Amino acid sequence: MTSKKFLFTSESVTEGHPDKVCDQISDAILDAFLLQDPKSRVAAETSITTGMVLVSGEITSECYVDIPSVVRNTVKEIGYTKAKGGGFDHRTCAVLTSIDEQSPDIAGGVNVSLETRDANSQADTGAGDQGIMFGFACNETPELMPLPISLSHKLAYRLAEVRKQKLVNYLRPDGKTQVTVEYIDNKPSRIDTIVVSTQHDPEINGEADNDKVQKIIREDIIKYVVEPVFENYSIKPDENTKYLINPSGRFVVGGPQGDAGLTGRKIIVDTYGGYSRHGGGAFSGKDPTKVDRSAAYATRYVAKNIVAAGLADKCEVQIGYAIGVATPVSIMVDTFGTGKISDDEISELIEKNFDLRPAAIIKQFDLTGLPAKNNGHFYRLLASYGHMGRCDLNIPWEVVDKAQTLREQACLSAKA
Repeated sequence: MTSKKFLFTSESVTEGHPDKVCDQISDAILDAFLLQDPKSRVAAETSITTGMVLVSGEITSECYVDIPSVVRNTVKEIGYTKAKGGGFDHRTCAVLTSIDEQSPDIAGGVNVSLETRDANSQADTGAGDQGIMFGFACNETPELMPLPISLSHKLAYRLAEVRKQKLVNYLRPDGKTQVTVEYIDNKPSRIDTIVVSTQHDPEINGEADNDKVQKIIREDIIKYVVEPVFENYSIKPDENTKYLINPSGRFVVGGPQGDAGLTGRKIIVDTYGGYSRHGGGAFSGKDPTKVDRSAAYATRYVAKNIVAAGLADKCEVQIGYAIGVATPVSIMVDTFGTGKISDDEISELIEKNFDLRPAAIIKQFDLTGLPAKNNGHFYRLLASYGHMGRCDLNIPWEVVDKAQTLREQACLSAKA
């Protein structure tokens, strides 16, 4: 029988990428409101271009937040601190705001769910919008994420770390990474291609010739970024792995000066790198009543516990909501033929063991209290390098505390 072979690619971006700058600003605003008023309703959208940041959206809260200060501090922490060097400066950029309150029609459905209104029972929170959300997990990495996106995130994170620690002194904040993995029979086999594009100074150590500059960058990126990331992986680049470092030939103009940015434009980077389906909703700038965010975290939690329990090698969970309704309108499971029990049986286990109503999700993960538990900064830190599979943050939806229960209820042995 012929082995099935294919290549799969995922990408990530650094925190200095224009779209990610916007995501971080929107989530920093969310952090600031939830820190003072956990009941805040926030939908903050950010757009950025040369010399300007625009924050718009709907926010209802009992507290006041100095949004321009939040914007400037976020841009500063990312690394855009010199207009001459990076083309964007936290001190001199214009900050414009256009904020309204949340629609009372939406608020009414969220504050009191349809089930509550019909049954005249204890108040429950309705979903903040209709829509579909997907969660995914697989056993390709210790964090139960697909290998291509896991590697891409780690390369992007390391690229920013090298810049901030000044291990390489000519790097600027903008950057992108990409990894292509070769699969044989649906299992990762080798690393086919590694792409790293990094913004940099026009001169390096007094050297202005671009060919020589790019040669230095290539050697440093492989030495300080790529090799340290792969130290902890059994699958490593081989003699046939292709390295494409700054393949455009030059990357001096970048960040908001080189490209406009917008909140929510990196939803595949934020999740599973295209390895799983996506419902289309973005995360950043949205308070947890928006199921685009909270239910996506919940489905990741469900899928990860199913894989951790040994019920499947891969698991994708989809749930659907109607605005103002607490109970999901649908739950779907797909284990891609890897399940140790049927997908229908796994669906029954999900309904038995996981409460997927918005209020229950918010309470279980303490989604409104996470900024206070993390020195006022949680969602902003989560906005870069992926919302799923993170090992550098204490993320409640990444725990596998229900794996043993699921295994026992499925009547599988501990070795399953």
